[in-house]
Amino acid sequence: MAAVPEEARGLPPPPLVNKMSAWLGGAGWLAALLANGFSQRPLLTAGVHRQVLFTTVGWFAGYFLAKRTEYVHARKDREMFEYVRHHPEDFKTAGKKRIGELLEDFIPIR
Repeated sequence: MAAVPEEARGLPPPPLVNKMSAWLGGAGWLAALLANGFSQRPLLTAGVHRQVLFTTVGWFAGYFLAKRTEYVHARKDREMFEYVRHHPEDFKTAGKKRIGELLEDFIPIR
């Protein structure tokens, strides 16, 4: 099974700058810095191309993970709304109540 199935194409794409992409991009950059540190090279100046590559891979992994997450949530929402539509007797709407009926009477305690 692919990471994102064909039926997910009907969903709007997530924004390119999202929380998951930023976190995984930062994790990729941190992984490149750790690789530099473990091999006893200067952290920020050595292997800049590797830092850019790891950050980019993390960013796109986060984008596709966000896309998959949105698909899973949309599928669950669709199944839940379909169940509610087929079983309306289980989800009756309550009548409207006034705010005075919801609140208890105020009795000051001294």
